[in-house]
Amino acid sequence: MVLLTFAIIFVIALIFSLIGYVFREFKKPKGERFDIKGSINRKIYALKHLNKQKVKNFFLGTNFSRGWLTSAVVYVLLISIGFVYLYPVLYMVSNSFKSLNDLVNPSVSWVPTELYFDNFKRAFKVLDFFKILLKSLPVTLLPAVLQTLVCSVIGYGFSKFEFKGKFIVLILVILAFIIPSQVYMIPKYVLFYDMGFFEKGREGMQFLTIALPALFGQGLNSSIFVLIFYQFFKMIPYSLNEAAEIDGCGPYRTFFTIGIPLAGPAFLICFLFGFVWYWNETYFLSMFAPEYPNLQIKLSYFVSEYTEMFKDEQMLKLNEGVRLSATLLILLPMLIMYLFLQKWFVEGIERSGITGE
Repeated sequence: MVLLTFAIIFVIALIFSLIGYVFREFKKPKGERFDIKGSINRKIYALKHLNKQKVKNFFLGTNFSRGWLTSAVVYVLLISIGFVYLYPVLYMVSNSFKSLNDLVNPSVSWVPTELYFDNFKRAFKVLDFFKILLKSLPVTLLPAVLQTLVCSVIGYGFSKFEFKGKFIVLILVILAFIIPSQVYMIPKYVLFYDMGFFEKGREGMQFLTIALPALFGQGLNSSIFVLIFYQFFKMIPYSLNEAAEIDGCGPYRTFFTIGIPLAGPAFLICFLFGFVWYWNETYFLSMFAPEYPNLQIKLSYFVSEYTEMFKDEQMLKLNEGVRLSATLLILLPMLIMYLFLQKWFVEGIERSGITGE
């Protein structure tokens, strides 16, 4: 099955390479475009007469263009990597719409015999989706916004100002990212305990245990956001700051009028990464703010809650389709957000020079 899949991928890649080869020729101006048929005949002639240089150019290309074989290899790699990433998502979508009969039927592989929405209805009911979604926003959206704003100020200060001990502070910022967060988990818990956030009757203040660290630049992976802003602001010419100073702008006004507009992609990429990390966080959230669970925590208890809710209905026992439907519901907000912000997300990745986490 695996060999057949890669064989199909290879054939598709060859087709794409041929289409791309022809498309590149037709994109050229009419005067520079050469006859495709004549070009193929010349390459066949070169193959018959064993012209090694022309054969090499045909398969491997030249310094200015890719060859047919090189293009095929590139397409094979891209399609294979895309397949590895998309396979779990496609599997999840396919099985979430299957009924129990389709799940146990070996003849039904990818396409279900019918779209079965009852899996989503039961998962929606067990997750209490909208209520938990609204309840999780204070510990996901708010810390992500605060963390992005604070890290931008810190990164701007590192990139545009010189002060004593700057190099040492940068090293400490990097170490804060390298050291596992579990190391300082107990001291942080003791700190919030001494501040009274875990006292009886103050459960409503527990979300501050997540928001306050983000406000002071100590949120989830804040160090990498500081480095992203530092690198981004470093690329802005210092002559712009000097011109702003000549016009009478102070440091704060220069940051708001020059730094923030030019660093839009960095703001977006840091906010998206921060939101996704807080969205997927379960360990610290369950410890420091158990009164504000997100959907990920709800998913961890999904099996027990589903069993308790439908224990009297033997025909509605938990199956793979229901579990995958619940997982897909939790991924849905992230997918919708990415669809709307895809253009700026890609631009932010390219301009900030990071590869993601």
